[in-house]
Amino acid sequence: MGSVGEEELVQMVRDYIEFADSSSSSLSSSNPSSIHHRQSTLLFLQEVLGKHTDEELEIHEKVCMYLKNMDQTRNQKKFLVMKLIMDGYEASLCKTSWDSTFSCSKVFQFTENYEYIEVWIMDKKNGGKPTRLIVDMEFRSQFEVARPTGTYKELINTLPAIFVGTEEKVKGIVSLLCPAGKKSLKEKGLHIPPWRSASYMQSKWLSKNCKKVTFSELDMDHSEEESASTCCPSIF
Repeated sequence: MGSVGEEELVQMVRDYIEFADSSSSSLSSSNPSSIHHRQSTLLFLQEVLGKHTDEELEIHEKVCMYLKNMDQTRNQKKFLVMKLIMDGYEASLCKTSWDSTFSCSKVFQFTENYEYIEVWIMDKKNGGKPTRLIVDMEFRSQFEVARPTGTYKELINTLPAIFVGTEEKVKGIVSLLCPAGKKSLKEKGLHIPPWRSASYMQSKWLSKNCKKVTFSELDMDHSEEESASTCCPSIF
């Protein structure tokens, strides 16, 4: 466990993909090659998640502290963005959207949406380079599938409840979990929906069509006034 640069993380994922491609031709759920592949996927995922910067740890600790003290009646993401801003971070709520085309008997096109928190930090180990961190409390649930195999459950349970990481880390996780999710569905005899593709999943956090919403301390004050007026209704 320790800090890692983006280049090292990218190379780590490339090494895994090359390994997966070289061994995919001989995989079945019971042969030794398949077992080794599943174990390698878990090890690679643990390694990707275990590599982090001091800034990622700092943001993660802050978010955990905010959530612990948060009034449950509040909008969670808005509250976290405002708290981060008040503590001096450049934070915003990101609302991504992207077009998806699904083919069945007809071709359907939908506009999909997702929300997460973005924090910009100065990466001290990378010459003070501005780095974008993604903060998502619903990250793990995005990879859940119906009737998962035991192997896929183990992968999902490895994901943190609160994700804080770079775009490259997101790409690495998606490249590991999307093929594993498809394999889980296939082994259970279930249809593999198009929204299980890596490109679809990446769009949630990396879509170029991203609307950023920022809040000020005035928003926090107003939120607290609203909370104070509604959280304790009259008992008479």
